Amino acid sequence: MEAPEKMLLLQMNNPFSFRIGFGVDIHQLKEGYNLFIGGVQLEAPFGAVGHSDADVLLHAICDALLGAANLRDIGFHFPDTDPKYKGADSKILLRDTFLLIKNKGFAVVNLDSTVMLEHPKVNPHIPAMQKIIAEILEVDVEVVSIKATRGEKMGYVGTSEGIQAYATVLIAKN
Repeated sequence: MEAPEKMLLLQMNNPFSFRIGFGVDIHQLKEGYNLFIGGVQLEAPFGAVGHSDADVLLHAICDALLGAANLRDIGFHFPDTDPKYKGADSKILLRDTFLLIKNKGFAVVNLDSTVMLEHPKVNPHIPAMQKIIAEILEVDVEVVSIKATRGEKMGYVGTSEGIQAYATVLIAKN
C-alpha cells in the first residue's frame, strides 16, 4: 500500500480525523438596513437586522465550523453584548472562526450551504460569495457549495420578514 493510501485508511479508521458540523442562522429583515449575504452586499429595499452586519450565511458557516471542532457557537466567541462587534464585518468573524479551527489542526474539506430568501435573487451573486468564502477558508472554490431557495410566499421567509441560512461542513485534521 502506498503512503497516500495508508494515510487515507488511517484517517478513515480514526473517528476523530473527520468531523461534521451544522450551522443555522436567522435574521429579521427591515428597511433601513444593508443586506449582506456571503460577504456580498445585495441591492434590496431592506436588510438584515443584527448586532454585526447580520450576514446570515457567514454566521451559519461560523456555527458549522465551530460545532465541527467542538468550540461552542458564534455567540460564545462573538457575543452581541460586546460593543466591539457592533456593526462588525462578518468576513472578519469567519476568518477568526477559521483561525480557531486551524489552530486546533483542522482544515476544511468541504462546505454545503443554503440561503432562504424570497427576494432579491441570490443565484447571480453565488460565484462572488464562493470566491470570498473560499479565500477566507483557504480552500478551492470547488469545495464551497452555496444554494438558494425561496419561501414561496409562506412563512417569515416567504413574506420577506426574515432570512435564513443553513451550512454543513466537513473538517479534517491536517
